[in-house]
Amino acid sequence: MKHTVKGDTVTVYLDGELDHHTAKGVRAELEALIESPRVKRLVLDLSGLTFMDSSGIGVVLGRYKTLSRRGGTVAVRQPPPPVNQIFRMSGLYQIVEQLGPER
Repeated sequence: MKHTVKGDTVTVYLDGELDHHTAKGVRAELEALIESPRVKRLVLDLSGLTFMDSSGIGVVLGRYKTLSRRGGTVAVRQPPPPVNQIFRMSGLYQIVEQLGPER
């Protein structure tokens, strides 16, 4: 899992599958990246994601709760169509911003 840090924003590039097999590890890595109170924004670039199930929803929702407690936000960039559908159907776009392509 690659990531970049710019100011108070951590951008994480996810690829492969985010399911019940991988969620625990991804969750732990994301928590470590956002543990600093200086981090106010988490951007998840999902362009490399091939599959996501309800465990992935839990990963995103948990990081949202962590950051929102300190006034932060979570956003996603370039979810593939099936993942985008999951975000829409689950209502995650009500709390997670959808960004356009990275410039």
